Amino acid sequence: MTPREQLAFLTTKYGKPFTAESMGNWFRSTCKEAGLPDGLSAHGLRKAVARRLAEAGCTTHQIAAVTGHKTMKEVERYTQEANREQLAEVAIASIGGKE
Repeated sequence: MTPREQLAFLTTKYGKPFTAESMGNWFRSTCKEAGLPDGLSAHGLRKAVARRLAEAGCTTHQIAAVTGHKTMKEVERYTQEANREQLAEVAIASIGGKE
C-alpha cells in the first residue's frame, strides 16, 4: 500500500515511482501475463480514457487534469476519435434541449 503522503500512487515493487518507460514496460508485461491480446499499452489506456471523458461531456481542462496532458492541443488530439453523435447529444442536453 502506498502512503497517503506519496505523490505517486503507482509504484514499483521497490516502492519507487515508475518512470514513463518502466510503467509502459510493466503494463505490457502485466497484460501478457494476464493473457490479453498483444499490442495493449498504457498509452492506449490513456487515449481511451481521454475519449471516454470527452464522450461523457468533460471539458478539455478536466480531461487534462486526469490524463496529465500539459496543453489543450494534446487533449484535442487524443479525443478526435470521440463519438461525435454522442458528444452532440451531451452538448444539446447541457443547454436543456433534450427532454
